[in-house]
Amino acid sequence: MTDKLKIGEQEITNRFFTGTGKHSNDSIIPQLVHESGIEVVTVALRRVDLTSPEENILHHIPKGCILLPNTSGARNAEEAVRIARLARACGCGDWIKIEVIRDNKYLLPDNYETAKAAEMLVKEGFVVLPYVSPDLMVAKDLENAGVAAVMPLGAPIGTNRGLQTKEMVRILIDEINLPIIVDAGIGRPSEAAEAMEMGAAAVLANTAVATALDPVNMAKAFSMAVDAGRRAYLSGLGPIKTEAEASSPLTGFLS
Repeated sequence: MTDKLKIGEQEITNRFFTGTGKHSNDSIIPQLVHESGIEVVTVALRRVDLTSPEENILHHIPKGCILLPNTSGARNAEEAVRIARLARACGCGDWIKIEVIRDNKYLLPDNYETAKAAEMLVKEGFVVLPYVSPDLMVAKDLENAGVAAVMPLGAPIGTNRGLQTKEMVRILIDEINLPIIVDAGIGRPSEAAEAMEMGAAAVLANTAVATALDPVNMAKAFSMAVDAGRRAYLSGLGPIKTEAEASSPLTGFLS
């Protein structure tokens, strides 16, 4: 089955994206990526240290991966734009995941500042993937601004609480003509599969993988679940009914 996700000029086969934070040892990342087939990896620019090869997270990301630097640490649009420009200057390419967070307790994204940053970065030629609280009007503004995808959270970052925003994400999938990539809060492969069954274009999970007892195997489980959910979505799920319905005739066999 040929079913590729297109973002910008890139075609992606594996719809499970992951991050690079929270791993006890970054040297596990190449094996994790290789065995799960992950193609898109996000990284916080503040972890990129070009002056220290030993500490530079980029050295652990296999060649061939699509690098998705994020603006983690930005508290407003101006800081996000500055980080994006630094990422490009560091050779991280034109893809950028906008993260603008001022809330230190729940780490919820600031949609207003995110939209401002998105508009500026699209004009500068970036492939912009904004991380947002799922809000239809904001998503429409982002779509009109020319972003490449919208990344609504499933639950607050790092909580592993699952798809708590399910109905709002469903509305974005129905109403926005862009890939909807569920990001943050997804704790189990089954939750990733559920998002994909709804029609999400991809899922990004980091904490659930990095904090697993076996991160490599967990990444593979997520990758398989995302694929299963996508196949189920494309196959068309059967209707849900309130009353039982036999799958074969109940009468006439013994008469």
